Amino acid sequence: MVFSSLVFISIFLPAVFLIYTAVPNLKFRNGLLIVASLAFYAYGEPVYVLLMIASSVINYVSARFAVKKDGSGNKAAVVIAVIINLGLLAVFKYAGFFAESINAVTGLSVPVPQITLPIGISFFTFQALSYVIDVYRGAVDVQRNYFKVLLYITFFPQLIAGPIVKYRDISEQINDRSQSVEKVALGFRRFICGLAKKVLIANAMGQTADAVFAADGSSLSIVTAWLGAIAYLFQIYYDFSGYSDMAIGLGMMFGFDFRENFNYPYGASSIQDFWRRWHISLSTWFKEYLYIPLGGNRKGNARTAVNKIIVFFCTGLWHGASWTFVIWGLYHGAFLLLEQYVPAIKKLPRVLGSIYTVIVVTVGFVMFRADTLSQGMEVTAKMFSGFNVSAASLSLALSQLTPWFILMLAAAVIGCAPLKGISQKLRVTTGSFAALSKKQLAVQALLFAAAFILLVWIILRLSGAAYNPFIYFRF
Repeated sequence: MVFSSLVFISIFLPAVFLIYTAVPNLKFRNGLLIVASLAFYAYGEPVYVLLMIASSVINYVSARFAVKKDGSGNKAAVVIAVIINLGLLAVFKYAGFFAESINAVTGLSVPVPQITLPIGISFFTFQALSYVIDVYRGAVDVQRNYFKVLLYITFFPQLIAGPIVKYRDISEQINDRSQSVEKVALGFRRFICGLAKKVLIANAMGQTADAVFAADGSSLSIVTAWLGAIAYLFQIYYDFSGYSDMAIGLGMMFGFDFRENFNYPYGASSIQDFWRRWHISLSTWFKEYLYIPLGGNRKGNARTAVNKIIVFFCTGLWHGASWTFVIWGLYHGAFLLLEQYVPAIKKLPRVLGSIYTVIVVTVGFVMFRADTLSQGMEVTAKMFSGFNVSAASLSLALSQLTPWFILMLAAAVIGCAPLKGISQKLRVTTGSFAALSKKQLAVQALLFAAAFILLVWIILRLSGAAYNPFIYFRF
């Protein structure tokens, strides 16, 4: 089930929310969320819901053994948990990729297993693993109630596409949280904003990106290549940040507070700055559980460079079982090293730094989107050398530049700009409606009315639309 489906918006969410609100006891509320989350996942993955439950049991038991009787950490238990969790990823996500790579390098004919990828396995595996490691480190107390661990791992707002939530960030909320009119209202408005990002902007950009990347070589030129690259640049941002907005908003509606996952990444002034703003929950996960344990930047420049390359190799591989993702990760790692050894790049004027960053990110996402390495290199080459604009190329470009696409492209450009001053003036902290002035209340009322109109518009579009993918579901 996806958030941008009529089944979720019209049936699942209203039913779960109304029952949850009607039940005052927190224990029953937690139980309801567990049942709802399992049903949410089973709607699309009826078999693999058992895998997710098995993962939660394994990590619950591992965490119990991660603490010795004297209170010290049990390294053996953590090592076993890491092996099992990464083993699950290796089998279900990477087995086919490994077999194909071995065949390509050695010329052998190793059978390639055809295993359906469980939705969200990368997300819930990383969440569960972070819990075990944090227990071992003493960063959080071990949870002896299995169902609370199950709720943490399976909670449907962030289950299949993040953000990756650490147990220490919501452990107290599992045990004690409350709803309020303000929090529910703000959460629902945040959900609608994320839904609009996905349905209106990301879907419009995605159709153009798909058309360009599906075109043959004769239709590619500098015009179509850049059109497809820019369309995908905005598709992936509004698709994923929209999902994160919806997850954060849904969490608020049920009394949870999730950390932000994006902070205007296309306004970054360097690649290092970009990764402080893009998919924050993943970048911090790799920093805490891989980069720092490898030694971080504490063991000299050479070791720091190696550590960064390892981290970005894993970042690319985490996104998908394909060399296109690995190359994308190494590409970003290379630019981070370039900025480390050529500090003048990070000292560029803000405008030049932002232009440099957007160009690097845009080119990188071409390989991320490409179906094969050769396609990624072909589109990238056309972006900088495809000056022979054929009739087929011009026809493809003009067919995509519809009024709706141009309107959504303009919205995409405006929406990703770091308009912090305006957003801070419009933002309301949870529970603060009573402290607002009449003018501020009027502004909020207009925003809620606009959100309602937006929701109606989205539902109408969903009723007649067949194109509605979520990019990060494949990860």
